[in-house]
Amino acid sequence: MAGLRLIVGLGNPGAEYLRTRHNAGFWFVDALVSGHNERFGFDGKLHGETCKLRLGGEPVWILKPATFMNKSGIAVASALRYYKIEPEECLVAHDDLDLPAGTVRLKFDGGHGGQNGLRDIMAHLGHGKFHRLRLGIGHPGHKDQVTPWVLGRPSVKDEDAMLDGIARALNVLPLAVGGQLDKAMQQLHTPGTEKKPVP
Repeated sequence: MAGLRLIVGLGNPGAEYLRTRHNAGFWFVDALVSGHNERFGFDGKLHGETCKLRLGGEPVWILKPATFMNKSGIAVASALRYYKIEPEECLVAHDDLDLPAGTVRLKFDGGHGGQNGLRDIMAHLGHGKFHRLRLGIGHPGHKDQVTPWVLGRPSVKDEDAMLDGIARALNVLPLAVGGQLDKAMQQLHTPGTEKKPVP
């Protein structure tokens, strides 16, 4: 399995969306970049903020689209073209209503599950053959409450759970980047098997 060369976090730009559930993908890439003491720089031709890191010894581009969530596809398609990266070498981190807060899952291909960022990326690419990091945000219990839920801030308990899930995902990311996606998935999906980070 090919490794990862582009990691995209989905969210909405702007201070008012910063800590909302819908921005879980931004939380993930922000934690990744700050953990490497790097910072994003804006790149107009890619419609977003970018940063280059080395993960597991491999160079990887990180992208935060500066478009709104439902227009994420233009940034992702531009970055794949510009960096000459295949969609299957791309990981998209996004919020997921179908998973409890703090549950994190890796998957490849599939539908968009109503997630507008994924829907737009798939419209631009013409398929869904890319990796996803599904960051659980829980569900409000009724479909009529979904919009205020995703655009609202999580409770302290849910935010702690989400940040814990992100930390676990960051632990297995070097495996995924190195092409060991099955091993990364196994560690992430099996509680208690993840290695503790080295202090």
